[in-house]
Formats: sequence, C-alpha cells, structure tokens
Amino acid sequence: MIVITTPTGQIGSQVLANVLTSGEPIRVIAREPSRLPPQVRERVEIVRGSTDDVGVVNDALTGADTVFWLVPPNPRARSIPGHTLDFVRPLCEAITSQGVKRVIGVSSLGRGTARNAGQISAIFAMDDLVESTGVSYRSLCPPGFMENLLQQVEPIRSQGVFFSPVSGDHKVPVCSTRDIAAIAAELLLDDSWSGQDSVPIHGPEDLSHHDMAEIMSQVLGRPVRFQQVPGDAYVATLTRHGMTEAWARGIVDMAAAVERGAYDAEPRSPRSTTPTGFRQWCEEVLKPAVLA
Repeated sequence: MIVITTPTGQIGSQVLANVLTSGEPIRVIAREPSRLPPQVRERVEIVRGSTDDVGVVNDALTGADTVFWLVPPNPRARSIPGHTLDFVRPLCEAITSQGVKRVIGVSSLGRGTARNAGQISAIFAMDDLVESTGVSYRSLCPPGFMENLLQQVEPIRSQGVFFSPVSGDHKVPVCSTRDIAAIAAELLLDDSWSGQDSVPIHGPEDLSHHDMAEIMSQVLGRPVRFQQVPGDAYVATLTRHGMTEAWARGIVDMAAAVERGAYDAEPRSPRSTTPTGFRQWCEEVLKPAVLA
C-alpha cells in the first residue's frame, strides 16, 4: 500500500498522477476529497482529514509500505517550527505504531550547512525526526521551485516586474515541481531501497534573477525585470497581504541563507540534474498563467 499526502497540492497531485497507472493500491489523505478529480476518487482509497491529526494519520498508514510526506505551507502560521512539528509528530508516531517500511519526504538543499534559514531550518528538523524512528527514508532536497513565481503573476502581468530579497546577480539552482514529483513517484514504486539518504535535486541549470527576467521577457514577448527588495520592506509587503510576521520573516531568513550559499554545499551531478528547463517551464506554465 502506497500512501500519498497533499494529493490536491502542487507536488502531491503530480506524484499521485505519476503512480495512478501503476496498479499498486493507493491511499490518500485529503481534507477535501471533493477537490480530487472523479477518475482519481474512483481509483484510490481516501482517508478524509488533515495530516496534523494523529488519528487520521494512524488510520491512513495502517498496512502502508511506503509513504510520500509533504508538510503543507501555512502563511498564517504563528510559528514556523511549531507548524512543521505539528505535521511531523503524527507521522513519526504512525511510523512506529504501524510498522511503515519507507518514507519519502520533501526537504531542501542545504541540509547540514544552512543555519537560521527560516522554513528551510524547520524542514531539516522534520528530516531529523523522521530519521530518528529508524524508518528507511529518502529526503528529497530541491532548491526553490520555478512555481514560486506563480505567486507574482499579477505584477509580472501588470508591471513587468517580479521581486525577491535575493540579489539579482546571485546564481542558484532552480527546479520544477514536476521533476520533484517524478523522483518521488519513482521511489514510491521501487521497493528495493532501504536505509536513510538525501536525494539532491538541482534542476538543469543555475540562474540568477536577472537571467530569469531575460528568459521571461523572451517567452512573454514583453519586458520583464527583476527588482531586489530589502528584507524589512519585503516582510512589510507580505504581512500587508495577510501573511504572519513569523512566516514572512522566515522567507527573508531563507533568502539570506540562499545568498550565503546554502544551495552550494551539495555539488551538481548527472543524477541530481533534472530535465525541465526554465525556458520550457515559462512556455508551458508561466506564459498561460500570465495571459489568462
């Protein structure tokens, strides 16, 4: 039995789509099962509820061999570590009580080196807790997602600009969620692995924000520029749009860790280099969103 969390989310939905045709029994945990497409609801077993509920997670992991686990973001959370641990403790309890064999979690590049890194630091604590159970574990370690730019579709469309606290010339790896999902699905369907290890995911290339702006301009057929925003101003903007101070400050701390080289600790390899390029992603995902 394969269990998949966040089946209607950005990554979880793609993981689910990738394993649906496998013939393996699949169970999902969903707050709102009605958001699942009808063809998915017909194919999978559904446990309704949230992954921060011990009872729900125990029910869902009963008889499970392999679990895909992702802590959903909550921009209204009052504490980043508290939010993360609320979603990890039920998993750790169920791993032990239900005898789960393998877990695949979504973490981040920079494990072991990034410090005071906001949401990244909290997700590393997840890795440590899951590994403390002794379960076979693969920690997927991507950089920032290309899909994060979808949060700035409106300023890209109306002003031709996008923003970040990270400087415009700092090159970093960037990847698409489709490639994260493909790796997760491959691991879910492979029952031969054991032990605990990290799986770096680097995308196909390192890009700066200025590089991204140039590619976006070419794909969209209109000028797009990048503007760096000081940390305090970035926090103020995010909180004006309803984000908690803690979550906004975590994003700025995460950006500062990236600026300090958090993503540089793990060298790129052929195995960590995933296929979806930024230009392809802009053509297939960003451009339709901007033109919608």
